[in-house]
Formats: sequence, structure tokens, C-alpha cells
Amino acid sequence: MSDDQLAPGAEPFDGNLYEQAAAPAMTEDALLAAIADGSLTPEAPTAPDGEPDTRWKDAAREILSSTPLMAVGAVLLAFLVGSLMIVFTGGSITEAYTALIRGSLWNSNLDNPIVPLTRTLRFATPMIAAGLGIAVTFKAGLFNIGGRGQMIFGAIGAGWLGFGLRDAGLPSFLHLIIVIIGGMLAGALWGALAGLLKAKTGAHEVIVTIMLNFVAYSFLQYLLAAPGAWPLQGAMRDPAQAIPLTPNIPDSARLPRLFLETNWGFVIALLLVAMCWWLLYRSTTGFAFRAVGENPRAARVAGISVARSTIVAFAVSGALIGFAGVHQVLDPGRSGGFADTIDGGIGFDAITVALLGASHPVGVLFAGILFGAFRSGGVTMQSEAGVPAEIATIIQILIVMFIAAPPLVRAIFRLPQPSVLAKAKKAEAKAAKQAAKAALITEDATNEEVAP
Repeated sequence: MSDDQLAPGAEPFDGNLYEQAAAPAMTEDALLAAIADGSLTPEAPTAPDGEPDTRWKDAAREILSSTPLMAVGAVLLAFLVGSLMIVFTGGSITEAYTALIRGSLWNSNLDNPIVPLTRTLRFATPMIAAGLGIAVTFKAGLFNIGGRGQMIFGAIGAGWLGFGLRDAGLPSFLHLIIVIIGGMLAGALWGALAGLLKAKTGAHEVIVTIMLNFVAYSFLQYLLAAPGAWPLQGAMRDPAQAIPLTPNIPDSARLPRLFLETNWGFVIALLLVAMCWWLLYRSTTGFAFRAVGENPRAARVAGISVARSTIVAFAVSGALIGFAGVHQVLDPGRSGGFADTIDGGIGFDAITVALLGASHPVGVLFAGILFGAFRSGGVTMQSEAGVPAEIATIIQILIVMFIAAPPLVRAIFRLPQPSVLAKAKKAEAKAAKQAAKAALITEDATNEEVAP
């Protein structure tokens, strides 16, 4: 950006943005606050009445930055409405939720009661990885609806390297690493394509990612079709199968079991949570993501490349979601190859996981485990309590609805508005600063009196 494009009196930030934000002159939080309120921009878009038109952006920001109390309230309301639906279907609320717990956490009737918990963690692993990917783009102010397509490309990359290198004589450990990295790179490339179209053409990321979902799904079907004259047609299909299916994934490329039904993919998901936390809150790149998410125009004035941040955010998101596809392919609980249903709807469930987790890596971790419990315990709830397994899906949908309606949740639980909380924290910090300054003045005065 040239100097003549900056606001009057504004100067671009040069060098390491994170280091400059941490300098005494302006803290990282102060810079983000300045970017968020638009004080770094020359002017804000105005509505016909002359006031800044930020209603939609404010609503989206409020939904994407829900507090832990809001998330808990949304879950409680969803379970309450779900209880009413259980009653309407003729079931028992106590039996239904007890069966849900037995199927997802603890079942004393089994030889090893924690088998359901390990199954929950297995189902939660791709949820956590995909939720982290969606959360990264949410932090950058982007709506990534392309989780399905990025998962499919992650699965394509992992599957191709999985059965393609089975006769290469690679050690199991090296084969597994190559498959995981290859799958994540495939997801990253598909995500970066969405970011490139957004950054260079101005196309809306929601439309772009939705369309790319269809392209990825159709491409996988093309790879699984009967071999034909077109390049790569049927390249991933097992000719020994009567249905469109890939060849078997060899054991050398599968994730080792960790404990009972849990595999090492869950450990990798925990590492991804830690890496995402560091990326978002301790790195220059993550600071740029959050600054662009708060206010792209002000971030641009501050010297941050919005286009670069958009492309990188989508690439990182695609890599994380790609690992969800990798896990689906390499899960030792699955056998044989995979079909075009490999995504299992996780790409869309990840949006809910990211919303419930307030786009924070730790929140996404717990939200992913919760949704893994729904998947693990839903079948048990139907078989033991006679309640349709779809009730668990409905509860998940209700969670999304309540997360998307912050005023309703605040009104029911009498929670303060985010602006009120922000003002209270600001006043508290100001009071503490004034108290410290007064104490320092008093101490200096006392020292002068004691001095001869």
C-alpha cells in the first residue's frame, strides 16, 4: 500500500507486526481494539441515515465470538427442547439420556466400562480437526463452508498415497507420515484455492466454498467411476469391487490403536489444538488473522496484507480439515477402502463445533468431544431407550440455532451483553491503573518525608 492510500496522519506498520504490537507504545490488544473500532480507517461506510452501517458485521461478530456462558446456555436449552421432543415421541427423558451416557461415556454392563468413552474420542478426532480449521477462518473474518470439499481432498491425498505406496517397501512409520502429510497438503491446496478466488477476484467465500464442495465430491466420483478414456477416470477404483470403492488401505498406512477404540489420531488432534492456539495467539500470522477478522479496512491501513492473510488462513484451514479426511481413511476401526461418502457429514458438523467452541482451540476441543459423544451415544439411545437416534442430531441442530440467537440466550439466562462486559473490564482495568498510580504517588511522598 502506498502512502497516499493511507488515512490522513496514519502511518503503516513496518516489520514484525506482533513485536510492534507488544511494544509499550501500543499493546497487541490496543492495536486490535483500534482496528476493531475503525479508528485506523479514514472513514466507515455509512447507511442512508448517515450512521455507520455495521449491523450485519456486528451480528456476525457477536455470533462468532460467543462466550463460554453463552455456549453452555445454548447446550442447556438444546437439551431442554430435546427433552420435550423425547416426551412427544413417547420416550422417557431419564432412560434416553441415561442410554446416551452409556453409549458415549460409561457402560457398567461391559467388561471394560470405558469402551464408550474411547469410541467417543475416536468420533471426536475428525470433529476437532475440522472444527479447528473452521475456527481459523472464523478468526480471520471468513466463512468457510467448504469443509466437505477440503475433507474429500484430504481423503483423496491420503488414500492415493496409502494404497499407491503399499508396494514401495517403505517402513510403516515413514509410510504413515507421508500419507498424513500428503492428505493435509491436499486439503491445504483445496482451501488455498478458495482463498485465492476470494482474495484476487472478490468472490464471496460462502459461494466459492459451497461450489468447491460439489467440485470435490464430483471429482471423487470421477476417480471412483468405471475406467474410461478420460485422464484419471477410475484411477482410484478397485477393479475387484462391483461398487465404486478404492483398494484396501494397507495396515502400514493406518493409524495405530492407542487404547481400545481410540487411535493415535486423537493425540495428533491434541497437538493440532496446541499448534492452533500458538498460531492464533502467539504468532505474527495469527495476529494478522485476528486483525483482518476485526476490521479488514483498518488492518490494511495498519500495513497488513488482507489478501495474503485470506489465502494463508484458508490454506491452514484446509490442512486442518484435510487431517479430518485423513483420519477417516486411516482409522483402524474402518476396514477396506472408502467410497464417496467418506466425509460422513463432518465437514458441516465442524461449523457447529467451531461456533460452540467460540472459535477458540480449547473450546473447539471440548465441543468436538461433545459432538463425538452424540455420534457415539445416539445409536445406544435408540436401541436401549426406543428413542429415535435422530434426536441427538436434532439437539445438535438446536445448539446451532441457539448459538445463532445470542439475544435469546442472554434473555433467558439473564447474561450481560458483550458490550457491557467489555465496558466493565475496561473500567476495572482503568481503576486498577489509577489505584497503582495513586499508591506510587503516596509512596514517593512518604519517602520524601522520611528523607532528611
